[in-house]
Amino acid sequence: MIFISLIKFKQAPTKGELAKIDKLWAEIPKKGFKILSCYWTLGRFDGVVIFEAPTEREAMKFAIESAKQGLSSMETLVAIQRKEAIKLL
Repeated sequence: MIFISLIKFKQAPTKGELAKIDKLWAEIPKKGFKILSCYWTLGRFDGVVIFEAPTEREAMKFAIESAKQGLSSMETLVAIQRKEAIKLL
């Protein structure tokens, strides 16, 4: 399943805080996740992470673990490819 997380920093991140997050993300493949892409953005949200996880439950665990870092808040969306969505019509 594909998920899109919209990230809002609570404060300007430091290099040390980003290093902690990088460490957490390095463990993701061992948990069956795959980060497809990651962007910093301008506007309402500061970043977007697009990732693959086996289930919604696993995606929620990822969101909770990320929130424990205290650096950001996150809103996560479930996504399906356009072709698959059209089949539902």
